[in-house]
Amino acid sequence: MIDHSASSVLRGRRVEYEAAGLDIADVDPDPMLQWRHWFEEAIDAGATEPSAMVLSTIGLDGGPDARIVLARAADDRGLGFYTNYESAKSGQLDAAPTAAATFSWLELHRQVRLRGRIERMTGAESDDYFASRPRASQLGAWASAQSQALGSRGELETALVGYDEQFSDGAVPRPPHWGGWRIRPTEWEFWQGRPNRLHDRIHYRRSGESWDLTRLSP
Repeated sequence: MIDHSASSVLRGRRVEYEAAGLDIADVDPDPMLQWRHWFEEAIDAGATEPSAMVLSTIGLDGGPDARIVLARAADDRGLGFYTNYESAKSGQLDAAPTAAATFSWLELHRQVRLRGRIERMTGAESDDYFASRPRASQLGAWASAQSQALGSRGELETALVGYDEQFSDGAVPRPPHWGGWRIRPTEWEFWQGRPNRLHDRIHYRRSGESWDLTRLSP
């Protein structure tokens, strides 16, 4: 027998978006500055994890793949995150150096999408960020062979203890297989939820050294 209860709940779920409108005249001509403005408002609104973004890549089989990562760098070059360079996502990015990312700030009924080319950060940038991490997180980067099969949780915990002992006399160095990636956006979209599903969408497309802005239909 087919259980339709979950579908019924999904169909009946309705939240009306009563946020103020968004127009081209309201946004910064620089999408990174507009993102920073919304990011700060998400923090002020108490968003659980405002830096979380869905990172979408092209799988080695040609299909789409996605996961949530934390944005840890933002400047005029783009948005950056850090990970294991031997992970599945890094293998995908090496093979097809392009990606998309999506931020969802539900408290404000907002979404930001971006896409563009991707590149590895410099060793100095990765060293600087790694040094700012808590020691336990630093050790975790050494202990985890990210995306590889693991026989048990115990194997991971044993590896963590081993690296804790190995680096007990000083600072934990950055693993050579760990570092940052940067998305250099060529497109952005800022989405503001509005009543009756007539949402506001402002699209940015790179045009030389500037950006072309377009209002999109919801």
